[in-house]
Amino acid sequence: MSFFNTRQPVVPIESAATRARFGACPTLLVVLAVICWPAVGAIGSDVSGSTPPNAHLDPYGGGWKCDRGFRSVGTSCVAFQVPSNAYLNEFGRDWKCARGYFKIDAACARIEVPPHAFLASARGGWRCDQGYRRAADSCVLVFVPENAYLDASSNDWRCRRRFREVGNACEGIEVPEGGHLDRSGNGWECSRGYRKQGGVCEPVELPPHAFLDSLGHDWSCERGFRRSASSCLAVEVPVNAHIGASGSSWRCDPGYQRQQDSTCKRNTR
Repeated sequence: MSFFNTRQPVVPIESAATRARFGACPTLLVVLAVICWPAVGAIGSDVSGSTPPNAHLDPYGGGWKCDRGFRSVGTSCVAFQVPSNAYLNEFGRDWKCARGYFKIDAACARIEVPPHAFLASARGGWRCDQGYRRAADSCVLVFVPENAYLDASSNDWRCRRRFREVGNACEGIEVPEGGHLDRSGNGWECSRGYRKQGGVCEPVELPPHAFLDSLGHDWSCERGFRRSASSCLAVEVPVNAHIGASGSSWRCDPGYQRQQDSTCKRNTR
């Protein structure tokens, strides 16, 4: 019994769908090659001759850029002079003065820092040391009087609590009876239940049906009463009315309308 390989070679059958899918590729490649050829030629021309000396191709496209230390002038890159005490900026196409110098025309001039001062920042300028204040182009010592201290800026002074500034000195504060130091500590105010009259604190006199207001230096009438001079008068509420939201006046009940004679009449409309 002989054995023979009866399997036939498999021949791929090209379907209409396959031809439709890949048949247009050669034509498409030709079209793309024609479209892209000018761009390829443009890049080649940049590399071969259109990029000027001291320049490089822009990695993001769009031609070329000058190297650091050069500026674009027309179709060329021209070197520019960096003066003494200066350096190229972050882009490399201009310069900045070093710390302690400021730009004037095409040079960097030194910042003259007076005694008892220091450079303020990289932008230039100077500030006086702690305990000194600026006077024109110099720093003068801050005179701190008795019962005073240097403020947060360290270039001026403030009086301590219970003292107030008078001229160039700090004078003690006399707090009257019924008063207390204010938040600053350099003045006083009346306590709750007192009101300021000149340089003293006088008690607030409460009439009947009154109470201290929110600030505590005056009074208001209770609900159902209204203020009249130095007393609280009862609000006279007519028939078919009630005390309003303010508490010191009245309003007609729903369905009633206020009349000129201060009565409430039923609304007939």
